[in-house]
Amino acid sequence: MYKAGGLGIWLCLFWFLSATGGLQAQTAAQNQALSNQGVGSQSLQNFPNQVDLNQQTAPAEKSGVPELLNVEQMTSPQGLNSTLKLFLLLTVLSLAPSILIMTTCFIRFVIVFGLLRQALGTQQLPPNQVLTSLSLFLTFMVMAPIWEKAYEEGIVPYTNQTQQAPVSLESAFEKTVAPLRKFMSDQIELTGNSDTVWMFLDYQRPLAGSPGAADYKPPSDYDEVPLSVLLPAYMLSEVKTAFLIGFQLYLPFIVIDMVISSILISMGMMMLPPVLISLPFKILLFVLIDGWLLTVGMLLESIRAVG
Repeated sequence: MYKAGGLGIWLCLFWFLSATGGLQAQTAAQNQALSNQGVGSQSLQNFPNQVDLNQQTAPAEKSGVPELLNVEQMTSPQGLNSTLKLFLLLTVLSLAPSILIMTTCFIRFVIVFGLLRQALGTQQLPPNQVLTSLSLFLTFMVMAPIWEKAYEEGIVPYTNQTQQAPVSLESAFEKTVAPLRKFMSDQIELTGNSDTVWMFLDYQRPLAGSPGAADYKPPSDYDEVPLSVLLPAYMLSEVKTAFLIGFQLYLPFIVIDMVISSILISMGMMMLPPVLISLPFKILLFVLIDGWLLTVGMLLESIRAVG
C-alpha cells in the first residue's frame, strides 16, 4: 500500500511536468512556424483573432507554469509557506497507510496469523498475501464504525462549515481523532497494558530542576494523553496481546509434536523427523475443529470495538 501510494504521487508529478513541458513546446513551435513564414506586421493585422489569442495566452503562461517551477520563488518568504504545505501533504499521503495501520487492530491480526502458520508447520502456506489480505479485510470490518463516526463528527462539519458557524482545523482534527483515541485507550485497558502508557509519560516528564518541571501535571485520563505517547503504547499493547494469543494457539500443536516424537522414539525410528509425521495430524485436527473459524472468532471477541 505504501509503495502504491508513493507510485501514484510520482506519476501525478510526472504527468504534470510532462503536460507543462508539452504546452511550452507547442507554443514555441507555433512561434517558430510564424517566423519561418515571414509574416509581417501588415499581415498580422489581417489575423486579429490569432494575435489576440497569443496576447491572451502569454500573460497566463508567464504567471502560471514558470512560477510553479521557479525555485527562487518557492523558497522566498512568500512562497515558503505554500512549499511547506505541499511537502507536508505529500508526506501525509505517502504515510497514510502506515498511520492507519498504527491506529487499528491490523497488528494483532497479522501477528496471530503468522504465529498460527508457524505452529502448524506449513512453512509458507497460506502465503503472506493471503494472511495480509485476510488481516486487512477483518480490520476494515472492525474499524468501519469507528472510521464512520470519525468522518461524521470531524470531517463533515469542517467541509460543510459556513461563515456563521466556522470550524477551525484544530477543532476538526481533535473531533476526527477522538473516536480513534477512544478505541486505542479501550484496547489498552481491556488488555491490561496501561503500564506502557505510564512508561512513555515518565519518559516525557521534565527532569527535576528543569524549567518545565514545576508546571508539569500528569494527565488524569486518556483524553489528556498526547498522541505521541498513546500511539507507541497502543502498538506495544497490540504486539503483547498478539503474542499471548499466539502462545495459546501454539500449545495444542506442541502437544501433538511431543506425542508423535515419543511414538517414533519408542518404535526405534529416531532418524525420521517428527515434524514430517505430525504435520498431517495437525492439519487434520485444525480442519476438524474448524480452526480458522475459532481463531477469527477469538480475535474478534478480543477486540470488542466500540462503534
